[in-house]
Amino acid sequence: MALFPDVVVNGETIPSAAIAAEAQNHAAPKDKPGIAWRKAAQALTIRALLLQEARRRGVLADPEELAPGRVETEDEALIRALLDEALTIAPVSDADVRAEWAKGPERFRSAPLWDVSHILCACDPRDDAESAVAEARAKAVLARLDGDAKGFASAARESDCGSKGQGGHLGQLGPGDTVPEFEAALRSLSEGAMTPAPILSRHGWHIIRLNAIAPGQVLPFDGVRPIIAQALEKAAWARASRAFVETLAERAQITGASLAPI
Repeated sequence: MALFPDVVVNGETIPSAAIAAEAQNHAAPKDKPGIAWRKAAQALTIRALLLQEARRRGVLADPEELAPGRVETEDEALIRALLDEALTIAPVSDADVRAEWAKGPERFRSAPLWDVSHILCACDPRDDAESAVAEARAKAVLARLDGDAKGFASAARESDCGSKGQGGHLGQLGPGDTVPEFEAALRSLSEGAMTPAPILSRHGWHIIRLNAIAPGQVLPFDGVRPIIAQALEKAAWARASRAFVETLAERAQITGASLAPI
């Protein structure tokens, strides 16, 4: 028996080569490639079920432009049209929205502001040798600081960023103002703390200090009403989609794949 067999959905074969290609789009631990394979097999099985149902119903594809230069494929258009026809989503009421908001109004805040300083040891992260040298520099600076945030401005003179003239101070940053790796590190820091290890981004290795944080303010109900309504609509659509796929799977003949949660 093959380790990774073909998948067959109602007599339609999904070759293992197609599953292998799809597996590249699914995250899994490096030591567990079978998880990515199972996710890929599941995704292609669901796709096959939906396309088969669309054709059974005689749904017509009318590809739409998703973005400049990006148009739906015929299969994408078929699946979208099928779900539009098959799913009935109850309108979200104002009472639904208010009830969701009442679960925790503090969840809906304006964006926080972080007052940030950093020291950059620049490198091209794609160059292993250059990156290793820059990381060693950053680690050496961290070792000299030894957790002493007060000495940060002085150590920042070694930074490869123009902010070194201001002691590494970058000013106030909000969500989306910096690269994802940098922002993720900021979100993990408490006020006055700095990263315990250098953080790698496309620019090089950073030592980051969160000088202060201004948490976002709780927003009034009227300000978040459309956001909550949209989230509830998306959640309802997702539940209906899963239920529809489960219905198709129950009456289908499937080998080589499972739709059970992974």
